[in-house]
Amino acid sequence: MPKSKRDKKISLTKTSKKGLTLKQHIIEDVRTCVEKYSTIVLFSVHNMRNNTLKEIRGKWTGSRFFFGKNKIIALALGKSAETEIADGISKLASKLSGQCGLFFTNENQTNVLKWMRDYEQTDYARSGFRTSVTIELPAGPLEDFPHSIEPHLRQLGMPTSLQKGVVTLVKDYTICANGQTLTPEQASILKLLGHSLAKFKLTPLGVFTKTTGYENIAENNETKENEENIMEE
Repeated sequence: MPKSKRDKKISLTKTSKKGLTLKQHIIEDVRTCVEKYSTIVLFSVHNMRNNTLKEIRGKWTGSRFFFGKNKIIALALGKSAETEIADGISKLASKLSGQCGLFFTNENQTNVLKWMRDYEQTDYARSGFRTSVTIELPAGPLEDFPHSIEPHLRQLGMPTSLQKGVVTLVKDYTICANGQTLTPEQASILKLLGHSLAKFKLTPLGVFTKTTGYENIAENNETKENEENIMEE
C-alpha cells in the first residue's frame, strides 16, 4: 500500500523542546486541514488587527484561518515536489511571505473570494502608518475635551492652553499631512479626536484545490506597516 504524502517526515533542528512541540502542533494542524478542506485561499492582510481577525474567525466557524508562522506552515505543506503533501501545493508554500495567511474552507469559492474582497473594517491608525489625508485644526476652543486632558495634549505636541476652563488651540495646528508616516504622538491625537484612518482589509492572492492545483490571482504588493503577526489559535 503506497504511503500517504501526509506521512512524510520533516526535520526541525535548533529548536527548544517547548518550541519543537509548538512547531509540531502547527505542522499537524495544517496537514489535517489540507485533508479536511477542499479549498485553500492565500490572502494578504493590510492594517492587521488581532481583534478583527478573531471576529472574522467567529463568522467562519466551519473554516480555518492561519496567520503568521509562514516558514513552519510552508514546511508543513512541503516546499518542493519531493516533499509536498498534496500535488502542486509546494507552489502555494512558495508564496508564503510577509503579511499573509491561509484560509481553509469547504464553502463556495466564488462566495469566499467575493466576501474577502469586499470585507473592510476601519480602525485607528498606529505609529508607522502612512497617511493619505491632511488633517488640520483651526485655532480656537476644543469643547469636546475635558479640561483635565489639556496637559496631556500639550505633551503630545498640540499648542493648547486652558482659557476660562476650556481647552483651546492657541494657533492653527496640522495633525498630519498626506503621505506622512505617523509618530506615536500623532496616532494618539487622531485617536483622541476620533479619526479612524486605517482600514483592515484582506486581499486574496491565490487559490489551491486538489483538483486544479495552485492558481495565482493577484500579486502580493504589500507595504511594510506597523502590523502584528499572530498565529492560528
